Amino acid sequence: MLDLCLLGTGGTQPLMNRWLTSLVVRYSGHALLIDCGEGTQIAAQRAAVSLKPVDKILLTHLHADHVSGLPGLLLTMGNMGRSESVSVIGPRGTERLIDAVRVIAPNLPFDLRVSELETEQELMYFLDCDIEAFAVRHGVPCYGYSITLPRAGKFDAAKARALGIPLPFWSRLQKGESIEHEGQLYTPDLVMGPPRRGLKITYCTDSRPTPAIAAAAQNADLFICEGMYGDDESLPKARENRHMLFSEAARLAAEAGGVRELWLTHYSPSLPNPKAYRDIARAIFPNTHTARDGWTKELRFEDE
Repeated sequence: MLDLCLLGTGGTQPLMNRWLTSLVVRYSGHALLIDCGEGTQIAAQRAAVSLKPVDKILLTHLHADHVSGLPGLLLTMGNMGRSESVSVIGPRGTERLIDAVRVIAPNLPFDLRVSELETEQELMYFLDCDIEAFAVRHGVPCYGYSITLPRAGKFDAAKARALGIPLPFWSRLQKGESIEHEGQLYTPDLVMGPPRRGLKITYCTDSRPTPAIAAAAQNADLFICEGMYGDDESLPKARENRHMLFSEAARLAAEAGGVRELWLTHYSPSLPNPKAYRDIARAIFPNTHTARDGWTKELRFEDE
């Protein structure tokens, strides 16, 4: 199961009813955070989400509305007794940013491990999850992220019995382990079916549409994508500022193939009521929702 909470849905500046961009994804007692805009801690408190378990912080880019909450967050994690190291991953310049954060938040009781993304597409890991970083089109180096929890095929107990595989080895084979016993090699492919559909979240903000986004979002259970502007008349402004319209985000979801649900986020401060433009996106991708701060969702495997 992947458990997520969209803490903030605003772009550029916080509003009284809308904090800046941040998403927390929890799995097996651990958490990762994508972006940390101003007010992220307050948004987390309102949503009753603890940020102490955050092991990885993924930054889409280094604009202030995506990183300005970092110093306070790291200080709070230290004050809460965090001692395990925290990884911060982002585009070029992330190490310089964290050096500046250390001026405000010195002597943290945990290590900060910084990694900078260097290529158009990079693969990382979070416990059992795969994390794909993919470059998008903004005015500065910027990335989106897909988080996938793979699922192995179904164990065939009848086949294991027919092959005479000892019962104590079954669980080990299900975990992907190969076993040599009395001159016989038992491998998972002997008793495991084809991989089943896993769970996938794709997150993208601050970009013009690009095929890389649709490719990354393919078969996502949840695609969270920026919708900076609601109406198509804002296209010149979207192009100038390198952001997206609701209709463009919906088109990416449709083009990706296999996307089950689209949440729009990262609204312009000039867009007080995103829901008023929701039908524009739904005409292209019907299962579109205009997300609000604090929205949560649990993703479970299909047969759970």
